[in-house]
Amino acid sequence: MAVPQMFDIQPLSQALAPALQAKIDQKTKPLGALGQLEALALQIGLIQHSLSPSLDKPCIIVFAGDHGVAASGVSAYPQTVTAQMVANFAAGGAAINVFARQHQIELLIVDAGVNADLTAIPGLIDASIGKGTANFLEQPAMTPAQCAMALAKGAELVLRQWEQGCDCLGFGEMGIGNTSSAALIMHCLTGLPLEHCVGRGSGLDDAQLRHKLAVLQQVLSRHSKLTDPNEVLATFGGFEIAMMAGAYLKAAELNMLIMVDGFIAGSALLAAAGLYPAVLDYCVFSHRSDEQGHRSLLDHLRARPLLNLDMRLGEGSGIALAYPLLQAAVGFLKQMASFEQAGVDNKS
Repeated sequence: MAVPQMFDIQPLSQALAPALQAKIDQKTKPLGALGQLEALALQIGLIQHSLSPSLDKPCIIVFAGDHGVAASGVSAYPQTVTAQMVANFAAGGAAINVFARQHQIELLIVDAGVNADLTAIPGLIDASIGKGTANFLEQPAMTPAQCAMALAKGAELVLRQWEQGCDCLGFGEMGIGNTSSAALIMHCLTGLPLEHCVGRGSGLDDAQLRHKLAVLQQVLSRHSKLTDPNEVLATFGGFEIAMMAGAYLKAAELNMLIMVDGFIAGSALLAAAGLYPAVLDYCVFSHRSDEQGHRSLLDHLRARPLLNLDMRLGEGSGIALAYPLLQAAVGFLKQMASFEQAGVDNKS
């Protein structure tokens, strides 16, 4: 399957790096004393091509979609929970609603392909590609056309936010069965053993976890070995995962700061980075999920997460909790006095 040339993503220019680093080093602190916050400040400054970057109109977009493989018993919850949780998001009752409100982050909920009629839910963005993907135990989850449409829809939603002045955003997800999709994507694109990629997801017990692994091993035996990111995404992805991949790519093309959530969001980024590796330059990794495989996924991406809270909720929850650290990085760069401004002697 040919790679769709939908995006123009350039590696970060390092032209401003010396000036940014000098500004960081001249703050009233020992060199490197703010640790990862200094690296964040440098990265954000490079993304925005500015010595005084800002975080304007932050946004989290939660994509929801159903997965045909849920019929094979890979989740502790029935597929109906996807639609029920979408309604909960729209009503403001989920964890991501609480955390987004706490930090004044705009929250958008998107129907990427839920297997239910959601037209009565107020405020929901309808970007549905279909009523859930096909069961990849029997056939590819998506057609190539559906996958391309999901990528384009994700990009369109990001463009809309950028046009409204948003310069930093992240993506969450909801979809019963989507840790199975994420595990297969991770296995195919990293080459790691499948058993290292498959975890408890929504809370499987030991017997259920063994069943999930057996189902996914059977899935792999029914498909030829895939390594092309676009083919992997279409064969094993969900509409919400493909939409998230397109959103990552458009955000990078627009020089936006991208906040990355956990395991499923990471699998979407794996696919996006397989298509356009430079997307990683624009990414900040919010946390390390407790889901099996996420540590290895982060290692594969050479990513250093900001938080480790043993969370495995999804929804973009790690993004909302890590966002104040981005604010702190931008804040010290813009507001902290230099040695000269404060009249403090620098080291001899």
